[in-house]
Amino acid sequence: MKKWILIGACAVVVIIVVIVVLGLSNLGPIIKNAVNTYGPRITKTEVRVGDVDISILSAEAKLKDFFLGNPKGFKSPQAMKVGSIYADVNEKSLTGDTIIIEKIEVVRPHITYERAGRADNFQAILNNVKGSARKSAPSKKEPTKPEKEGEGKKLVINNFILRQGKVNLAVSTALGGKTITADLPDIHLKDIGKEKGGATPEEVFEKVFAELHKQITSPAVTDMLNKELKARGTNLDALSGGAGKQLEAIKAGDKEGAGSVTEKVKGLFGK
Repeated sequence: MKKWILIGACAVVVIIVVIVVLGLSNLGPIIKNAVNTYGPRITKTEVRVGDVDISILSAEAKLKDFFLGNPKGFKSPQAMKVGSIYADVNEKSLTGDTIIIEKIEVVRPHITYERAGRADNFQAILNNVKGSARKSAPSKKEPTKPEKEGEGKKLVINNFILRQGKVNLAVSTALGGKTITADLPDIHLKDIGKEKGGATPEEVFEKVFAELHKQITSPAVTDMLNKELKARGTNLDALSGGAGKQLEAIKAGDKEGAGSVTEKVKGLFGK
């Protein structure tokens, strides 16, 4: 009798393991499809992830080759590229209305910061995200429409970590083609969406991009970028204004004046 009980118990364990493995194996395509489908709708830019690996033992997801494109009006091919993003998803929450993500960790992102006039590419993306968040918010005048199955999921992110980031400034090749780079301060956001019992994907994007833009434009970054630009006869404000067009004219071979590009740049700004 005990032998059959033992065999039955083992069979139950095997069935549970199979269910868990099958569930986790399906999680990868679900995450990839969600990023590639909803990301562009929220940011109004190209967003894609190359592949998603799921660890059966730890129930962690690894998103490979994340790409964030630039909004219209900016010349750089991308705003951000990340080799790997790690996500620890509470698999038990997947069947509920609120998905709980224990941790998202973005490691060594390569960020391209571009300024055009008074705007910059990450401010433009943030504005797009805010617009998407407003559209997704339920109207008080209109009754809430019944949601389709699989839609309307809310998110709670206990920890969002971005570390070891690099900010690469998009500048004219008239400055010699040298890469202007600064370290990005690490970011750690906690309990996103927790206070209200879950946030929409648009609200999560807005929270993350607001903090990301804050750090990109912080003195820790801009002072370092300006330090390198100063050695080349210009600064961030000059590059983002009308002087930027004059720099492009120099690049195209402006024949007025003489001397090196650096001397011409200094002349533009009265230095």
